[in-house]
Amino acid sequence: MKSFLEFTSDGRLSYVLAMLLAAWLPPVHAADGLGTDLAGLLDYAREHNPEFAAMRYEADAAVQRVQPAAALPDPVFRAELMDITNRGMDKSASLLPSQVGSTRYTLMQSVPWFGKRDLKREAAGAMAGQAQGRTAATWADLSAQIKSAYAQYYYVAGGQKVTRDLLDLVVQMENVAQVRYANGLAAQQDAVRAQVEQTVMKTELVMLDNTKRQVEARLNALLARPANMPLATPQGLRGIPATASLENYTALENRIREHNPDLFVEEAGINAAEKNRELAYKNRYPDFTLGISPTQFGTAVREWGVMAELNIPLQRESRRSQERESEAMLAAAKARRDATANRILSMLSENLSGLDAAQRTESLSSSGLLPQAKVTFESALSGYQTGRVDFATLLDAARQILKAKLEVLKAQADAQMRLAEIERLLGEDL
Repeated sequence: MKSFLEFTSDGRLSYVLAMLLAAWLPPVHAADGLGTDLAGLLDYAREHNPEFAAMRYEADAAVQRVQPAAALPDPVFRAELMDITNRGMDKSASLLPSQVGSTRYTLMQSVPWFGKRDLKREAAGAMAGQAQGRTAATWADLSAQIKSAYAQYYYVAGGQKVTRDLLDLVVQMENVAQVRYANGLAAQQDAVRAQVEQTVMKTELVMLDNTKRQVEARLNALLARPANMPLATPQGLRGIPATASLENYTALENRIREHNPDLFVEEAGINAAEKNRELAYKNRYPDFTLGISPTQFGTAVREWGVMAELNIPLQRESRRSQERESEAMLAAAKARRDATANRILSMLSENLSGLDAAQRTESLSSSGLLPQAKVTFESALSGYQTGRVDFATLLDAARQILKAKLEVLKAQADAQMRLAEIERLLGEDL
């Protein structure tokens, strides 16, 4: 195959253009390993992230509190040895039930007022629901962070590829400038400008490599992996669902009200506050203690007794304060739910608007700006070959291609980050 210089010297411009522009076509290849796609990262995080595991364990613990909350207290057994000195008779004092005057056994069971146990169980169930909602919210936050970081990772990896391609292109352009300078058709300054441009792009590659390492460290932290472990090159981004649009705001709002984990937590908090309020009013009524008391004389039980006791709720002002507290806590839970709903719906509108802007920007850049930049570069290259365009114009045209490609990548990453935030608000994937 002939070299680039041979073709530039014999004037076969079409082949030169093909070689220069081929650098901008993305290679088709596949890569295996963690990091190639988003689904693999999410699956790994679900299994290994310690924060999410801790929330799952806490939710399991909260579920285990439901049954004990409604259980009766343990019964109490009491044994009373009466007249252990046997009324001062010749017998010595004893602690054996058969050798004292009498022994009374009492078995007692505390019983709450009717309905209190059910309310305690329902309140504990609501608290368990809160714990499960917090687990779902933790996963929604974690998955959104992974989705956003992966979009940034894809943008940086794509930026590196585009910048390297442009660097190779500028190297070829320097070779063209050197040939033209050798033939007395251009100034040496053209080659120097190309070398300066290469240095600038190498500096940009260093910065991109640093950014990539930072994003990899962030992703590894979310995946509970060592920060310096490498990730595979990302191969693509998810498609944007048609439902993620401003036109579907009402439908998305309804889905948020049904599935958002933060709202679920607040609703469970309201349910728990309602049960606690009812329980506070139930405390106006007494609790009971029931018991049975056999009495032993010698070696035989000769008397039986039953007992019942109850607490007398005389501290009315104290109970009224508890009732007012429960009412205030319920009102606070409802206000917190409303504030959370307003905040989430505001964020939904903001992110839908941002997603729409990112999609339109990508469309304009990919269908307008990038083709125009390529046409401009082809024209500048043709003009430079014939001496009608200076080298600075050619370099600027090459930069415009880089800028257009980066704009496309940036818009794609922005759209993915907006989608991740919308899915976090929904509590589920679209």
